[in-house]
Amino acid sequence: MNTSTLIQKVWNFCHTLRDDGVGYGDYLEQLTYLLFLKMAHEYAQEPYNRDTHIPKGFDWAALRGKTGEPLEAHYLATLHKLGSGPGMLGAIFFKAQNKIQDPAKLSRLVQMIDEQSWVGMDADTKGDLYEGLLQKNAEDTKSGAGQYFTPRAVIQAMVECVRPEPGKTIADPACGTAASSSVPTTG
Repeated sequence: MNTSTLIQKVWNFCHTLRDDGVGYGDYLEQLTYLLFLKMAHEYAQEPYNRDTHIPKGFDWAALRGKTGEPLEAHYLATLHKLGSGPGMLGAIFFKAQNKIQDPAKLSRLVQMIDEQSWVGMDADTKGDLYEGLLQKNAEDTKSGAGQYFTPRAVIQAMVECVRPEPGKTIADPACGTAASSSVPTTG
């Protein structure tokens, strides 16, 4: 599946959930939790065989094996279990809640995520997916989220004007936080 088709598929599901009162931010949050679990599952398989520290029974395999209300109940238990754990995993899932109240739609989202091999996608594809979701949200005038998305053409124009160099710091006093960032050096 190409990137634009994947973006459209994921965005269309956002519209489905909005009919149930799930906002864009909540959808993105749930999508992130589920993608994290799916990718952790993929990394635990061959050829990676990584220890993801996700407790057995609260992993992707346990979620994808359920549907309907049992899935909803198990997803809630998974979020709670992972959020109460130590370390980075606990920090990621700290106070996580299920915002998808329709068990059938949660099942469909899990199926949609399960259909893809996410680890196999390159970083650009995953970045394009996230950027595409931000762009679609910014284009949706009802959401008012345009301030969160800077179009790629504007970014490119800024880079051409500022001409960042490795080791230099660039300040943006108009960004709302007056952030500055250092341009990394490469070796």
